[in-house]
Amino acid sequence: MNMSIGRMAVVVASAALAVMAWVVPATAALAGERKGDPALFDPVASVVMGPRCLNCHQVEGPHQKDWGVIHAQQVVRGADGHGSAVLRCQACHQASNTADGHVPGVPNWHLAPLSMNWQGLDKKQICEQMRDPKRNGNRKTPKEVIEHMKTDPLVLWAWNPGANRTKPVMSHEEFVKVLTTWADAGLPCPN
Repeated sequence: MNMSIGRMAVVVASAALAVMAWVVPATAALAGERKGDPALFDPVASVVMGPRCLNCHQVEGPHQKDWGVIHAQQVVRGADGHGSAVLRCQACHQASNTADGHVPGVPNWHLAPLSMNWQGLDKKQICEQMRDPKRNGNRKTPKEVIEHMKTDPLVLWAWNPGANRTKPVMSHEEFVKVLTTWADAGLPCPN
């Protein structure tokens, strides 16, 4: 994606306000200098390593709450990531948040595929997995990774979780901008 200097400045200002600890390039020239800079994944990691994402990127079953406790009803993954034969995710999780937001929901609520498990992974390992089509839902290009994060209802739910659950550290719009900056730099990962 070719980005004008003015548009890059808007991206930088948004990200800097949302996550002040990270330095994002202020011009297209600086962005070129930072191509391959692993620090560009830091603001992405601040979202994908948060509880709204990690709670469903698990092996055995979903976790809950900001501290990632095992799901209260002893829910398990099941063969297809939609729960066991006797307790499917959709038994409780409807097309939208219910019970005053205490039961989260979007259409087709389910765990991330096993290939997209982040349980126990550090920032570098999650970054590497997000780049790998064999482990990222067969997304072969950075554009496909971005599209998933922009449009998937389960991803979007993180910004409307209900019941006073914490939201990601930046708006969805800002997240897509820092994700795009990371992708435009070649999806560099921490060392």
